[in-house]
Amino acid sequence: MSDTYKTISRLAEGTCSEKRSKFLAFAIPVRTLDEVKEQLKIYEKKYYDARHVCYAYMLGAERTDFRANDNGEPSGTAGRPILGQINSFGLTDILVVVVRYFGGIKLGTSGLIVAYKAAAQEALNAAEVVEKTVDAEITFLFEYPFMNDVMRIVKEESPEIVSQDFDNDCRMTLRIRKSQFDRLRERLCKVDSLRLIDD
Repeated sequence: MSDTYKTISRLAEGTCSEKRSKFLAFAIPVRTLDEVKEQLKIYEKKYYDARHVCYAYMLGAERTDFRANDNGEPSGTAGRPILGQINSFGLTDILVVVVRYFGGIKLGTSGLIVAYKAAAQEALNAAEVVEKTVDAEITFLFEYPFMNDVMRIVKEESPEIVSQDFDNDCRMTLRIRKSQFDRLRERLCKVDSLRLIDD
């Protein structure tokens, strides 16, 4: 399994017009379903006068948590084309919202699909795509005399030190790429007195 995924670094916007209907698209980086809900509230409130606020999101490195919403448009004409664009860019941890202002002329199902797809594509083309690593964390306790052994492993494997507390018992949390996690864990487990903590 790959231990990297692609997402966007910050908000990006795009627009498109089709037969006087105006489509405003927003690509928003999100990490959780709560963030998705929060962002949707903001856009629904801001564009309360729009005919439709449609969206799709994709969450998680495995890209298995997703949803598409047509918000009153004919089924499959809005949310699905937006989600299709997220997929064709291979992105996750993202919410794409497309706001439609009706221009008085009906677009028909194929017209809607094309317009929502184009709007989502505009926003994603404007986005800065970044690659992130899938990381894992390990928390452990050890006795102070074994500090040098632990720090040597930390220096050689170069994980990120999330937290450290050097009291009677030393406690440390490290974060490292998933693909390097097993090796780090194996080396740490060989240090005398070291105990893993399952948080």
